[in-house]
Amino acid sequence: MSHIIDRRLNAKNKSTVNRQRFLERYKKHIKKAVAGAVNQRSITDVEHGSDITIPRKDMSEPVFHHGSGGDVTTVHPGNKEFVAGDHIKRPLGGGGGSGGGSGDASNEGEGLDDFTFHISQEEFLEFMFEDLELPFLVKKQLKDALTFDLHQAGFSNKGTPEKLNIVRSLRSAHARRIALSGKERREIRALKRELRQLELAGEEDNSPQVLSLKEQIKVLNERLKRLPFIDEFDLKFNNYVRVPRPSTKAVMLCLMDVSGSMTQEIKDMAKRFFLLLYLFLQRNYKQIEVVFIRHHTSAKEVDEEDFFYSRETGGTIVSSALELGYKVIQQRYPSADWNVYVAQASDGDNWEGDSSVCTKILTEHLLPLVQYFAYVEITDRHHQNLWREYEDIQEENSDSFAMQQIKTAADIYPVFRKLFERKPA
Repeated sequence: MSHIIDRRLNAKNKSTVNRQRFLERYKKHIKKAVAGAVNQRSITDVEHGSDITIPRKDMSEPVFHHGSGGDVTTVHPGNKEFVAGDHIKRPLGGGGGSGGGSGDASNEGEGLDDFTFHISQEEFLEFMFEDLELPFLVKKQLKDALTFDLHQAGFSNKGTPEKLNIVRSLRSAHARRIALSGKERREIRALKRELRQLELAGEEDNSPQVLSLKEQIKVLNERLKRLPFIDEFDLKFNNYVRVPRPSTKAVMLCLMDVSGSMTQEIKDMAKRFFLLLYLFLQRNYKQIEVVFIRHHTSAKEVDEEDFFYSRETGGTIVSSALELGYKVIQQRYPSADWNVYVAQASDGDNWEGDSSVCTKILTEHLLPLVQYFAYVEITDRHHQNLWREYEDIQEENSDSFAMQQIKTAADIYPVFRKLFERKPA
């Protein structure tokens, strides 16, 4: 097994590998801070930016250097107070002391505070949804593709200046000059051989025969120089073609339980979960539709405003939401053309006998049509009957069905990342 060690240096003689490790460490701090910020925020401000703090011990790039012990002599040339050859005494206390952090108080030396900076909403969301995607996303409906990618397809003799391929053009010009000057070059070589023979035979430089040969060589060289260095025929341009990019048409059905057993705290956690999901979809996918379904004893398709802010409540029949979701998929989103996803949030408390109905609807109707079904049970108690029914479904459909429990608000973001971690199709 071969190991390649990259010892290239960046600007200021910094190691590329060290720089990458340094940046990776920064990135970990930012991701950790973003995860903490998501769990501490309300529904309305989750999409804002955030302050990120990096500990002072991680502020500098790692380098090999001498430790703080021993006697050290340092010369600072060019300083207005010292000249070359001056001996500089090491400052007492080693430079630590009065800065912020865990150091002891001191009236000498200098320290560094932790570095805090603000990241924008765009950067915040980028870190929040990094490495996430809709699982098993399959690219469908190539015929409806609306976007195109440019791919290079050989070279052309016509094009705009920005597409000029310099290497190809110079190579073509060189080949043309060789092809058009072959006869003259052969004649020059023959004349030079003849001239060399005369010189070896002792012929005078000013003899008529020598002068004639030199004149013929001069004429041929001038003829060669008249060949243009580059001709319009030599110009080669990169040729690009537009290749349609397969669309990733997908629909996400959000099913939220708003029954009376769902306390306001549980409803808020369910809304935060769906808000994360909604932001993730809006940010990462252009051609995606979201269907919002609220249910108690009956299910209803609602708009975004009603889904998050309506106060309607009632008993609990979970199967009503699954039935409505199945109808919506059948009528508007055929699985042959759409990647269908479902996310369901509930406290798991269901009407007696209805959980078995949910199992039947899921296994016989919904799961064959959907790409991925994610269920979150939001409760800090023991699992409810719906969870136990879904456990059997997950065991038999582990590729297309996933379930997680949320006990507190701090579980929302980790559970969300777990459900929507990258899983290639």
